[in-house]
Amino acid sequence: MEKEKTTPSLNREGRGGSPVGGSALVSIIMGSTSDLPVMEKAMKFLDEMEVPFEVNALSAHRTPEAVEKFAKGAAARGIKVIIAGAGMAAALPGVIAASTTLPVIGVPIKGSVLDGVDALYSILQMPPGIPVATVAINGAMNAAILACQIMSLYDEALAQKMAAYKVGLGQKIEKANADLAKLEYKYKV
Repeated sequence: MEKEKTTPSLNREGRGGSPVGGSALVSIIMGSTSDLPVMEKAMKFLDEMEVPFEVNALSAHRTPEAVEKFAKGAAARGIKVIIAGAGMAAALPGVIAASTTLPVIGVPIKGSVLDGVDALYSILQMPPGIPVATVAINGAMNAAILACQIMSLYDEALAQKMAAYKVGLGQKIEKANADLAKLEYKYKV
């Protein structure tokens, strides 16, 4: 039987898509829908791992009250980890982290004349007491992997899926080496 696919919805009310009858464990937040091509990588990974998630667009600068309300209510709604993507000034992950005790993973998004370095520094340079784990520029997939690793601490089934995922990464490299060994060149030893 094929797994039912659910498509996350983006809306302004702070509710995202989640599997029928379930509640989200991870919340993916982006500053605007222009960040969607980057943040979809996190959605795809969470979907593959069968981790319920929600998706919302919230802006630290244009909707600050909504961001604070979201962050303060996330734990009560069952959210375990928040992934927040933002570009340029990249205030969103830090503003969320300031209003919750949940782990927040920041995804700096390339989109300015500084190629995302501005967002990277903004997310990295949080003041003491307001940590934001930070992944590479446009590294939404790694944010999802980190979220799953955090939740694996108390979810054995997810821990097993993550272990299998890591084994699969090694197998890809082994196959790549086997394919490279077959290449024939005059001076290849």
